[in-house]
Amino acid sequence: MTSNVRGHDLASRHHVVVVGAGFGGLEAVHRLAGAPVGITLVDRRNHHLFQPLLYQVATASLAPSEIAWPIRHLLSKRREVTTLLASVEAIDKQARLVRLDDGSLLDYDTLVLATGARHAYFGHDDWEPFAPGLKTLEDATTIRGRILIAFEAAERESDETRRTALLTFVIVGAGPTGVELAGTIVELARSTLPADFRHIDTRKARIILIEAGPRVLPGFAQDLSTYAQHALERLGVEVVVGEPVTGCSAEGVVYGGKTLAAATVIWAAGVQASPAAEWLDAPADRAGRLKVEPDLTVLGHPEIFAIGDAAIVARPDGRPVPGIAPAAKQEGAYVAQVIRARLGGRSVPAPFLYKHAGDLATIGKRRAVIDFGWIKLRGAIAWWLWGFAHIYFLIGVRNRLSVALNWLWIYARDQRSARLITQGRAAEPPGKS
Repeated sequence: MTSNVRGHDLASRHHVVVVGAGFGGLEAVHRLAGAPVGITLVDRRNHHLFQPLLYQVATASLAPSEIAWPIRHLLSKRREVTTLLASVEAIDKQARLVRLDDGSLLDYDTLVLATGARHAYFGHDDWEPFAPGLKTLEDATTIRGRILIAFEAAERESDETRRTALLTFVIVGAGPTGVELAGTIVELARSTLPADFRHIDTRKARIILIEAGPRVLPGFAQDLSTYAQHALERLGVEVVVGEPVTGCSAEGVVYGGKTLAAATVIWAAGVQASPAAEWLDAPADRAGRLKVEPDLTVLGHPEIFAIGDAAIVARPDGRPVPGIAPAAKQEGAYVAQVIRARLGGRSVPAPFLYKHAGDLATIGKRRAVIDFGWIKLRGAIAWWLWGFAHIYFLIGVRNRLSVALNWLWIYARDQRSARLITQGRAAEPPGKS
């Protein structure tokens, strides 16, 4: 049965279906305001997530509600937008139908796929239960629970070998997420928790950051990468580069032929696109990202756009557009331009051109690196700029104030108020007891 959810007397309008309410999808919806369209926004979750700060939820610095907002609330004044909490199961390109998880069908005139990505284990999906990645609020609260449970278990562990493993935390992958996780976990152990425990010294916790490549932050300039590694090491993080992880289990990880006993392993080493390419039976790269035309349409289907982590978009020099929030927002805005031009009978805009604003990564609470291309910053100044930039892009005054106050409190007192274990023993990795 075909579901027509255009509603609000919009059935005669051009129907745009947007799958995914991340940065790209939401930007496309916002930029289509006032256009002669009816919009249906489909997402598996009921909230929009500010993913750049997700690691701070995982490390007990921020609460989930400070970086996520209900989609319906964000679009409540947009009467032409219908929001559906659903998952996509398949797409019929010829009939222009999207099949949802309840079996209903959603027709479209234009389809925008902004379905994001999940973490990739490079052929070792069986590692995921032992080394969760960080893409959703569920991931973040699971990781937060595992980190805090490890300290709790160590407090009552009498066996020294087992206690050492409980106080060993491994982060696999030294991109921005891995570096930010490592810096925050070491500060949690060294500065926030020591006074809370009686039988263990949390400052003795080992935080190991393992990178298969030759350096941390490989997307940054060499001098900033070197600074970041030295800054992490000064904080107390053990940095291992040039050593891929070859095994992962409930007991720990294997790298460089060595086995490291660790109760908590976090995966930050790669991403895998959503099944959008499978839905369309369309060309994709090895990570599953759809190959698109210069106007971000799927090959051979000008009525279907793919943006953000769902697509592989080439720059003029051949390098791919990075999978970051500003890129997704630019792509979403561009797609809205193209749709408006088509409906207005105007010539479509020039091919999409990504404008890179810079790379940012924080290293603990007082250090960061920023690469604007024309200028590179590091240290405390970069950290303050990093903080202002992230607060600026949060939605709503209340969230901006809440996050700013939390960061100031952490900066001044080393206290993280979101140290809650909300999933109980469900947060423990398989095999732990």
